[in-house]
Amino acid sequence: MKFKSLYIGAIVVASFASCTESDFADNYTDPSKVAETTVGKQFTGMIYTNRNYVLPSYNDYFIIHRITNNRYTQAIGWVNGENQYVPGSAAIGDRWNAFYQTLAQYREIEKIYDGLSDAAKADQKIYMIAAKTFLYDQAQREIDLHGDIPFTQAGMLSQNGGDYENSYAPYDDAETLYTMMLDELAMMADEMNNLTVSNGVLTEFRAQDLINNGDLDLWKMYINSLRLRMLTRVSGSSAFTGRATSEINDILSNPSTYPVVTSNEDFIAWDGYTIGTAMQATSFQSGLEDWSGNLAGKTILEHMLDNEDPRLTYVFEPGTEAAPGEYLGLDPLMNASDQNELVNSNTLTIYNRSTLSRNQNFPGIIISAPEVHFLAAEYYLKNGQDAMAQASYEAGVEASVDFYQYLRSISNNGDSPAPVVPTSADVDAYLAQGEVSWAAASSTEEKLKLIAEQKWLHFNVIQPNENWAELRRLNLVDLEFWTDQSNQQSQPPYRWVYPGAEATYNSTNYAAVQSEDVLTNKLFWAK
Repeated sequence: MKFKSLYIGAIVVASFASCTESDFADNYTDPSKVAETTVGKQFTGMIYTNRNYVLPSYNDYFIIHRITNNRYTQAIGWVNGENQYVPGSAAIGDRWNAFYQTLAQYREIEKIYDGLSDAAKADQKIYMIAAKTFLYDQAQREIDLHGDIPFTQAGMLSQNGGDYENSYAPYDDAETLYTMMLDELAMMADEMNNLTVSNGVLTEFRAQDLINNGDLDLWKMYINSLRLRMLTRVSGSSAFTGRATSEINDILSNPSTYPVVTSNEDFIAWDGYTIGTAMQATSFQSGLEDWSGNLAGKTILEHMLDNEDPRLTYVFEPGTEAAPGEYLGLDPLMNASDQNELVNSNTLTIYNRSTLSRNQNFPGIIISAPEVHFLAAEYYLKNGQDAMAQASYEAGVEASVDFYQYLRSISNNGDSPAPVVPTSADVDAYLAQGEVSWAAASSTEEKLKLIAEQKWLHFNVIQPNENWAELRRLNLVDLEFWTDQSNQQSQPPYRWVYPGAEATYNSTNYAAVQSEDVLTNKLFWAK
């Protein structure tokens, strides 16, 4: 399994044992705040700007996911209350602002790159491909939260000479943005197969690249796996069905040309901790655990218990006051008073602290191998290749089991009980369980439901953005929610609304989308 060193610009953090996030910031000069920079340094700056939404952090988990995605997927249990299905302004604003800061950094890369000679542009091309891949990954997440977003003309304050009035950007249509990104990712996938990177640039790229440490093969996998994710996301839309089928077939049929992540050895992530590095570690702990944000939901826990899921003791642990081996998830349909009583008893099951929140080496997961296997399984299933679908489905489950074992193996925390290490026979027995078995499913819809449930089980709180997106797209995981009679939004929303600052500062452009800015509007790809 890979472990990437933590680089700051072109500076390596020398003392991993004492490095903290403030040390990182102190040693790193934000390229947007200096007079001279380079494409490489700006590339690092772009990724670093978005660190709190790649690496697990307090910002992402406590402010955002605790009250939104983790509830909408019932990955967690929580005490019911009024207005609980209306995303908070802080959650919306934080995520929105982080994305547009990242986009602004990308515009700086474009600005610097455009000023280079043709020879220098050819030499630095790898940076533009990598930067655009990361940007489109983040853009897809933003689109999948809101729908239409400002993009093609956004983030250009610097290019516009600091003219704020001329820098407010119009909203781009979500389907049009998906088309543009898929077009360019396909071109970049082909470019990567013919790209020559000089030794000098490659050495610098390895230092500047916080995601893949300059590994070109991993960047190929990132590009094509992202294409697979995006194509699958829109595959149910009539405007994309033919394209999705054709291009997914090209990707999966030509692994040497279009490699994807199929092994836990090659998952795409920012391994920003490096053993001994303290950066972000306590942030993840407080982000997930504070205010009981790590309680197990009843449905997800019971699925694992009923089917003797080999991941159970890696993903969950009994509550601090529960009897050894006693697992209890919070029922979302209970009244709040009874829920509170259970929460205060500390007998409810919680997410495994040593595997997840207190694991100081936990990576910032971008694309995982189980996710890719499940995407492939869906394609094969829908295209009449049942044996291939089953093989990919079962490979996804096996990879998920291995992945959680890997996460626990790199942890430096021992607060949670030692997990029960599954054997290959245990995994085989799990795959033969009625709610998991491919052979027991009698229809395409039932098999697609198996895939959807395994995505949900694998993503849980470690890939919350993907979890909510896939839940909305497939709508095949059986979840019941308490009805909030006090609010017009009585059930989980289909999208997030735009931040209030858009109506205030970008009012002219916001007016064009205002009528669609409601929580009940489904995105174009949703079922």
